[in-house]
Amino acid sequence: MTQQTLPQEIIRKKRDGLELSAAEIGLFVSGITENSVTEGQVSALAMAIFFQGMSRDEAVSLTLNMRDSGDVLNWSDLDGPVLDKHSTGGVGDNVSLMLAPAVAACGGFVPMISGRGLGHTGGTLDKLETIPGYTTTPDNELFRKVTKEVGCAIIGQTANLAPADKRFYGIRDVTATVESVPLITASILSKKLSAGLGGLVLDVKCGNGAFMNDVEKARELATSLVQVSNGAGLPASALITDMNASLAGAAGNAVEVHNCIDFLTGRHVDSRLWDVTVALGAEMLVSGGLAKTAEDGAKQMEQAFSSGAAAEKFAKMVATLGGPSDLNEKPEKYLEAAPIVRPVFADEEGSVVATDTRAIGVGVVELGGGRVRAADPVDPAVGYTELAMPGDFVDGDRPIGIVHARNDDQADRAATVLRAAYSLGSARDVLDSRVIIEKINA
Repeated sequence: MTQQTLPQEIIRKKRDGLELSAAEIGLFVSGITENSVTEGQVSALAMAIFFQGMSRDEAVSLTLNMRDSGDVLNWSDLDGPVLDKHSTGGVGDNVSLMLAPAVAACGGFVPMISGRGLGHTGGTLDKLETIPGYTTTPDNELFRKVTKEVGCAIIGQTANLAPADKRFYGIRDVTATVESVPLITASILSKKLSAGLGGLVLDVKCGNGAFMNDVEKARELATSLVQVSNGAGLPASALITDMNASLAGAAGNAVEVHNCIDFLTGRHVDSRLWDVTVALGAEMLVSGGLAKTAEDGAKQMEQAFSSGAAAEKFAKMVATLGGPSDLNEKPEKYLEAAPIVRPVFADEEGSVVATDTRAIGVGVVELGGGRVRAADPVDPAVGYTELAMPGDFVDGDRPIGIVHARNDDQADRAATVLRAAYSLGSARDVLDSRVIIEKINA
């Protein structure tokens, strides 16, 4: 290794605002994977990137090198497009659970690699692990089998997919460098590229329940993700969606799986959740050549839900990955319920003008439905249901939500948090709550 390629010289170069070459980035990522660069050196480079940023070429190179740090799946034996989506995280965001089977019902293949909850936001894997027997970390053979036979498989990141990102992210998480746009971009896309996709749609959340709380920041991240993905050879588009209210009427783990089953079977469909799921699915179908326009894609998605085809795909995915075959028919038999279920009423009546969505997510974490530390166990049963949405009128008959808790003390605290998260007023004070804000193509 020459002086110019020593880890400290690469760090110095980025610290001083200079552009790193593809070779330098490749050497540093190899060092991350092989543990030949120290945690302190990784931290230093992350902080240098946090302050100095990266060019588009640098971000593409970082993404590709992290992808190539492990296995890259190949789906050339499938007879349809391989598609996926990624959400930057929100509250009541169980879209993946309905989206993957619906796109599969429309002819796509969705090998979805998902994550756990982060901060106040929920994690798809934490939700799926509330289903008895469901295997969230299958070997590649089972992953491929389920994807091919069912059309979709939602699993967790394995040790062999983008291992450099796993170490890099763990260090960023404890060094206050998570919020760097190029590092977020490379982290997300390295995992998606390692999954061997042919098309990707990104759901970038914006609002008080999102990591990006204003449109400008969300647009910056969405543009970076789309441009770097396209630069790395993976066609992508992004939707910026509203997270100033919970997406579903449920926030938690088992309660969101129950909400998903209600959605798929038509027993109850939340309007905000419907809008985002259909819009993302439409974009995925267009990216895979299964629909000519977003409007055509939306019609196909609606048909997948109304016909029951999406529900059938979900049931088959669950069963093939080890879960019960009759989950859709008997969710209450399998999904753990909290011992305390209590409605929460507002102190006064009125229309919901605004919600502190982050506070609702934090309330779920405090109940035990999320993690304070990475090693913390997650309580599958706790959370909120029947959350009131902007414009809903609440009074002594209509609660702002229902708390699911382990004990009375938890329920009392969760009720206090929920009341404080709601602002009430008159119907004319309700702000525009469009859930699809804009689309980013490049």
